[in-house]
Amino acid sequence: MKAFNTEIFTQFDKTWGLLCAGTMEHHNAMSISWGGMGTLWNKPVVTVYVNPLRYTYQFMEANEYFTVSFLPAELKKAHGVMGAKSGRDTDKDKEAHLTPVPAGESVTYAEAEVTLLCRKIYYDDFEIDRVPADVVEEHYITEPVHRMYIGEVIDIIR
Repeated sequence: MKAFNTEIFTQFDKTWGLLCAGTMEHHNAMSISWGGMGTLWNKPVVTVYVNPLRYTYQFMEANEYFTVSFLPAELKKAHGVMGAKSGRDTDKDKEAHLTPVPAGESVTYAEAEVTLLCRKIYYDDFEIDRVPADVVEEHYITEPVHRMYIGEVIDIIR
């Protein structure tokens, strides 16, 4: 196989993203390491995956828009809070020292280096019988399958 620069493929896995949905008055964000960027139906898109048990799931379901933001490396600890704590129980923004700001019809963070503002154009749940057995064993023995959301990138905020 020909060697090529794979850096773009590690944007979510190594850098992590911050998925946020809702309004300035009522939103929730979570750290994500699963996701992708590409083109679908001649549109630039972002694909993210959310477990229905996550608090952010209800915000993704209730809102047409969401954001995916990338924080500078020095704020990596904020991802620990945003990924491990639940917005049901705590003010994650405050605890992570992040400042929510409007982004179109959604929310991002003032500290983000770049934010992708997305409009949901498709979603679907994984079908467990189509997921490889080793992945089922690792992720879905005790948890429900993830829902995949595809969002058209309608703005890039820097």
